[in-house]
Amino acid sequence: METPTDLSNDPNLIVDGSDAGFMADVMEVSKTVPVIVDFWAPWCGPCRQLGPALEKLVTKAAGKVRMVKINVDENPGISGQLQVRSIPAVFGFKDGKPVDAFTGALPESELQAFIDRLTGDADVGKEVLELVARAEKSLDLGDLGGAAQDYAAALSLDGQNPDALAGMARVYLANDDVDGAKSVLEMVNETDQEHSAIVAVLGALELVQNAPTDEELTPLLAAVDADPSDFNARFALAEALSGKGQMVEAMDALFVILQTDLNWNDQAARKMLLKLFEAAGPTSEITAKGRRQLSSLLFT
Repeated sequence: METPTDLSNDPNLIVDGSDAGFMADVMEVSKTVPVIVDFWAPWCGPCRQLGPALEKLVTKAAGKVRMVKINVDENPGISGQLQVRSIPAVFGFKDGKPVDAFTGALPESELQAFIDRLTGDADVGKEVLELVARAEKSLDLGDLGGAAQDYAAALSLDGQNPDALAGMARVYLANDDVDGAKSVLEMVNETDQEHSAIVAVLGALELVQNAPTDEELTPLLAAVDADPSDFNARFALAEALSGKGQMVEAMDALFVILQTDLNWNDQAARKMLLKLFEAAGPTSEITAKGRRQLSSLLFT
């Protein structure tokens, strides 16, 4: 792509587009300078917020990017081809192809990051780290949709990022989609197979694959209730609970054993606990709390 000249005073910097003019206004122009296409409608409240914010940043970019605004009520053709389901919907075009997109009204910082990616001014590594960090917080809060969106955004910038791949696999596991998690993990580079996040999610996947049915779990619960000192039943219950993703409950069951006998059954409970730490992830709150609790047992 050619280096764009300063077009900040160009009357065509921000224009109203149409289906008929899309090829000339977007496809052709994007071969020399990135073009942002804003699909909007007069009745759309978020569109009225997003539009001026985008125009401000496009103007500030001083010609590094152009903007075309398309009213979907009057021009449904291109938005239909791009499968726009809701507005505002914004696409970034380079070299005649859509290369980035988002929906909804975003804060100015995220709009600026979107423009920076198009113009090549973005610190991609930093942005990936920020997206992954935000996704991890969403995942911890149970916001699977938000986590998936940020992990996907990170992977659009760095398709081999092991933290993003591991996180996306965890989202699939949280949705009980084992096949989806496996398909994501197949994308991991051989050199990243020992990455801590990948190792952790592989451990979680192994646990889920061995998860019991509710019918199989019921007698284990009954056995522990009938005889709390039956550590074999309690250990089996911990394995079952971990397979169903109930890590806290599984660890609690193991700590009941460890509080009585640290070396029970050739340290089986302790080994299982370490496996759960690995599956939960080294930075998870569950792991941090569990390690503190284990340390207090080992050194008192």
